[in-house]
This record gives sequence, C-alpha cells and structure tokens, in this order.
Amino acid sequence: MDCRVHTVVDSPVGTLTLVAANGTLRGLYLDRQRHRPLAETFGEPDPTPFTEVTRQLEEYFAGHRTEFDLPMTLAGTPFQRTVWAALRKIPYGETTSYGQLAERIGRPSAARAVGLANGRNPIGIIVPCHRVVGATGDLTGYGGGLDRKRQLLHFERQTSEQLTAAPGV
Repeated sequence: MDCRVHTVVDSPVGTLTLVAANGTLRGLYLDRQRHRPLAETFGEPDPTPFTEVTRQLEEYFAGHRTEFDLPMTLAGTPFQRTVWAALRKIPYGETTSYGQLAERIGRPSAARAVGLANGRNPIGIIVPCHRVVGATGDLTGYGGGLDRKRQLLHFERQTSEQLTAAPGV
C-alpha cells in the first residue's frame, strides 16, 4: 500500500496540490482541474517530501528553469505512460499538435487517444501537457482550463525569448 502525503503551494497559475507516494511525486493538480482525484486520496498533509519539487517549481515560475529533474511515478496504462514520456520531450517554449505527438510515438492514427492520455496526465506543468495544441495551432482542451494553458504558453514563450536574447547564453 502506498503511503501518500500531500502539500499545497501557491503559483502564478493558482493553487497547486502536490501528491507523493512513498516519497516520490505522483501528482501535481491545479485547483478546479478536470480529472482531479478526490482530495481524500491525497493522504495526510506533509510538506517534507516536496522540498525539491517546490524549489524547482519556484525556479520555473521565476523563469530560471526550463526542465525539471525530479523522481516521479506516473501511474497509468502503458499507452498513457508512452504519451507522458513524449510530452517531456517537447522543448520549453514550443508546442506540438496531438497528431504530431501521435506520430512521434509511432501511432500516427492515434491523435484522439493521445489527446485523451494528455488529459489524464497526473503531473501537470512538470509533464508539460499544456504544450500540446490543435492541428491548426488553436488552444484546445486543458484540464486546468484554457486560460491557464494560455498563461503557461505565453510565460514560456516570453521567457524563452528572453533567454535567447540574453548575452552569453
């Protein structure tokens, strides 16, 4: 049986609930997120296992981190885990479509299934499902809401441009 604990942290996109099982990150959920598990499943409040997660999130939102380096356990089907692994390869500040992501995982006709798996991502922001857009570049579906998706994409693009323009980078 998993020993689950959680903590709640503030962020520029709202309150985030971090969930760990046996000391490893298992969830990052936005408030009012679609497919958010029931709070009763998060375990007792305990910020102890989240020190590094919180530090890296603070660096990300300060514009100083473009990749996360954290131990995580992504619980899902083999197909979902394949999609979530592919999400982590989308470069910071860039987007890809559901169809392009389906091609990358060798399932070119599975764009719809990729979208469903994307929507079930248990570790938002860190596993950047917000970087996936519709075939025409339109913002489509995001469990945390399209306004948050827009906010995250704008933030990453702006930060990416600043990092590219900075001397010595």
